[in-house]
Amino acid sequence: MKKAICLLSLAASVTMSAQDKPAQKREGGHTDNNKMSQMYDLLATPNMFRTASGAPGPAYYQQQADYKMDIEVDDKNTKLYGKETITYHNNAPESLDYLWVQLDQNQNAKDSKSKLIESQKMDPAYKADAFSRRYMEDAFDGGFRIEYVQDANGKPMKYTINQTMMRIDLPTPLKKGETISFSIKWWYNINNYRVVGGRSGYEHFDKDNNNLYVIAQFYPRMAVYNDVEGWQNMQFWGAGEFALTFGNYEVNITVPADHIIDGTGDLMNRAEVLTAEQLKRYEQATKSFDKPVVIVTQAEAEKAEKGFSDKKKIWRFNAKNVRDFGFSSSRKFIYDGMAVQLDGKTVMAHSLYPKEANPMWGETSTRVVAHTLKTYSKYTFDYPYPKAISVSAEDQGMEYPMICWNYGRPDEKGYVSDRIKYGNIGVIIHEVGHNFFPMIVNSDERQWTWMDEGLNTFMQYLTEQEYMPNYPSNRGPAANIVPYMSGDQSFLEPIMTNSESIHQFGSNAYGKPCTGLNMLREVVMGKELFDHAFKTYANRWKFKHPTPEDFFRTMEDASAVDLDWFWRGWFYTTDYVDMGIQEVKQYYVTETQPAAMKEYKIKKGRFGEEAGPFVYMVAEADLDKQQKKAMDAKDVKLLNDYLKEKFSAEDRAKLKAPKYFYEVTFDKPGGMLMPILVELAFEDGTVESYNFPVQIWRKNNQTASRVFATDKPVKKITLDPKLLTADIDVTNNVWPKEAVKDKFDTLENKK
Repeated sequence: MKKAICLLSLAASVTMSAQDKPAQKREGGHTDNNKMSQMYDLLATPNMFRTASGAPGPAYYQQQADYKMDIEVDDKNTKLYGKETITYHNNAPESLDYLWVQLDQNQNAKDSKSKLIESQKMDPAYKADAFSRRYMEDAFDGGFRIEYVQDANGKPMKYTINQTMMRIDLPTPLKKGETISFSIKWWYNINNYRVVGGRSGYEHFDKDNNNLYVIAQFYPRMAVYNDVEGWQNMQFWGAGEFALTFGNYEVNITVPADHIIDGTGDLMNRAEVLTAEQLKRYEQATKSFDKPVVIVTQAEAEKAEKGFSDKKKIWRFNAKNVRDFGFSSSRKFIYDGMAVQLDGKTVMAHSLYPKEANPMWGETSTRVVAHTLKTYSKYTFDYPYPKAISVSAEDQGMEYPMICWNYGRPDEKGYVSDRIKYGNIGVIIHEVGHNFFPMIVNSDERQWTWMDEGLNTFMQYLTEQEYMPNYPSNRGPAANIVPYMSGDQSFLEPIMTNSESIHQFGSNAYGKPCTGLNMLREVVMGKELFDHAFKTYANRWKFKHPTPEDFFRTMEDASAVDLDWFWRGWFYTTDYVDMGIQEVKQYYVTETQPAAMKEYKIKKGRFGEEAGPFVYMVAEADLDKQQKKAMDAKDVKLLNDYLKEKFSAEDRAKLKAPKYFYEVTFDKPGGMLMPILVELAFEDGTVESYNFPVQIWRKNNQTASRVFATDKPVKKITLDPKLLTADIDVTNNVWPKEAVKDKFDTLENKK
């Protein structure tokens, strides 16, 4: 039998004899606590409605709610009046005994319980207006005043209001495939959102005594009924946003005749509400693909804001297959637009803004809208609606189908700081982007804020980076989430936490899921696999109601990448990433058996080969009097003889020629798994990078080792050198140990 020739590490090549082994203490068994475990214990069971692949199943259904509305904005008294007829289609396999309608304006009612659910402490100081509002003034008298709920024949229907929800009891069950029509009449006091707060309302301009209205949640809206939880009738407490049903809208809005407005859907009577010159400019805008055309000029807006017309105009909108409706109205509005080409289809990008927003808004807003539509469409699906509108509304950042409100204006002297400039661009991208998530990929915001905010913030990051080189994105880069991930665990919750129970809302629902998706794309899956899977999810669930499981399963189904470890750790726990270099051993080659090995028995090979002779790999600490020198195969007789016997001279010339051997042990003080990204820097100034898949931790979640055989001496080893894994402590990421004054200083220096 030929003698075997093996290259063995001392630590892995020897075993104790039986008499040398210490007695082992027998312990009880344990369940599977491996962080690489599959997620059958956490995900809902697939069924005919939602498949194991993450796609809608053959029995998937969703309801439809169509609206016809007549709305009037009373500018003098800041009131809104409305009448609506809702036609509700029951596509569920079961009958419905009652309907649930959302009354979100009731959060502003005097008796709203939303004001009672937060803990309070005495502030040490107050501004006079804040003290007056808190302790001296009556609360704002908002909330819906429901005048009637009637059936199609004008007969009263029985209803019960529970805070922000209204149950309408049906005289007979609404069976599968049936529809019902009913009407509601209401009014409410519009809130000054800069004083009272809120996601919509009006902004008042003291200098000219005008209001700028951003109106949403203004009508009783059907709650979602689906296969996951029946009626989604969780109360609107303020943080968790909205779960809504798709439908078609016909909306007539009456406003003062000198107002300019726009909203969800196609404007059906443009020729009646714009001047001939404005109509001409609008037509020019529909053919301008490189820059906005001003449709209502600043001079026209300044003239209108002085007028306060007593006459009225009706603006008529029609929207198909949308989940909501919003509009904005003011006599202060400048209005511009440009065309956007999307795979043979033209859609319009618009902005509405007062003179106080210029010149910044005129130069930037509509261009950013156009860029957002093109970039999001590239990564998901072509934007299906006819337009997207950005409205200047200070202290706001809120989204609705085809329209959104965005903060950020110059100061009174026209100065725009970088904070305002990039904040405004970012919020426009974000809010316009919400057209895709959740206005089209229609997730349940009341339950899972991250499903729209997190995914949208990730898309915002990609869009910002494509908007301009080195855009200073706040969220997306892994290093930016480190301060949150390393914070006090008492104030951290898993991403999979309901909206109302989150302490640090922005970091939890926006930043952490965005960062997680970015790490999947850049570190775990690679851009090609990630982008295909993400686009698959978007297309599977556009105009439908996805759940977290649908997202998790689709990302794996479309990529063949097992991500259960990632969803489990990043979404269902507050585990953080902290990996380090625990130890580095350098090994030298010798044919002489070290003294440290003589008392041990060599393991036989898998098939019982004869044990020896060997080329020994000796750790530096275990050297006797062996010389510490780089290996040369010619100097190792046993190895040299093998190579000459096995390979021709030509083949030997093609073999690697390692001279230095390093065993690197990585440890993981943090609970979150992540691939090991490591960089070897050599004495000659060159570097080599390695990416070891997360599966390296599969049998031991705490430590992992790798051997590097190099032809040059290693000067420095760095773990996660580009800060791509959100490692919260980089002080243990370098060998040899380097003094680091502060881990966050290090992060900032490397960003």
